[in-house]
Amino acid sequence: MRRYGKNPDEDDVRVRPNRKGNRPRTNIRPKHEDAAEGLVLTVDRGRLTCLIDGRTVTAMKARELGRKSAVVGDRVAVVGDLSGAKDTLARIVRVEARTSTLRRTADDDDPFERVVVANADQLAIVTALADPEPRPRLIDRCLVAAYDAGLDPLLVLTKSDLASADALLESYGALGVPYVVTNRDELADGGAAERVREHLTDRMTAFVGHSGVGKTTLVNALVPERRRATGHVNAVTGRGRHTTTSALALPLPGGSGWVIDTPGVRSFGLAHIDPSRVIHAFPDLDPGTDGCPRACSHDEPDCALDAWVADGHADPARLYSLRRLLATRERREGD
Repeated sequence: MRRYGKNPDEDDVRVRPNRKGNRPRTNIRPKHEDAAEGLVLTVDRGRLTCLIDGRTVTAMKARELGRKSAVVGDRVAVVGDLSGAKDTLARIVRVEARTSTLRRTADDDDPFERVVVANADQLAIVTALADPEPRPRLIDRCLVAAYDAGLDPLLVLTKSDLASADALLESYGALGVPYVVTNRDELADGGAAERVREHLTDRMTAFVGHSGVGKTTLVNALVPERRRATGHVNAVTGRGRHTTTSALALPLPGGSGWVIDTPGVRSFGLAHIDPSRVIHAFPDLDPGTDGCPRACSHDEPDCALDAWVADGHADPARLYSLRRLLATRERREGD
């Protein structure tokens, strides 16, 4: 039954008033073609600090972005007050496409992914050789996450004055991961920072590691003018205290690259990782998977990689390393 006539005029149509007095919603979003490009340096309780034309601007996410969030390393489009003056607030209206996304979950049973950083091209895995003791399973998990995200890994071993790095380096030798070994004296005189900096030139590098391994101390040595608070290792539990509570992107002196200091992690869940993508980080083994059965886990009797290695196409140590990394998704870091 029609409520109005066949040809109603304006007087026949009932128009409901907008009680809120604002404009009706629309699916048409402004393009903001005049928005300035910014780099997200840090995120703190809904406020994002962005670098725009050499100055830092505080901004918040526009409502039109919905549930899409911006993280450290994101390239964003910003409108509003871009002066960077005190008590001013700009608006992020667009998050540009990411070249890489480093993710982790709280544990392997957690379906919720947490984006650690965006647009990094290198992951520096910082591990102490003692105080606290190294955790190879955590290193393995960080390597898997790096390979999955398309980041080049870098192993940074600290506190070599307390223990030798030989055994740990031997276990990762087949992976061909570049590494730097440091100690406290070298950090103090700048020698260690200089060796690490050689691997960071013209790159955006995210630093991850267990609490207390000296990650923030190393970042402070790399960017001395932006020192962050550091903590100590508990003598009873052997664990470090979280002194870095939020990720922060810092430019290297001379504008030669970026480092991103992230909060210390106690776990690195891999629930979001597709194991089939890890093989792509092993170009010498990847062709050997052509003969694998469908959905091969690369660690089963019918896996073609065994024959590939036996025929001399790759080093057996490389296959062992691949399978060890793939198995980390099934093991806890403390196992």
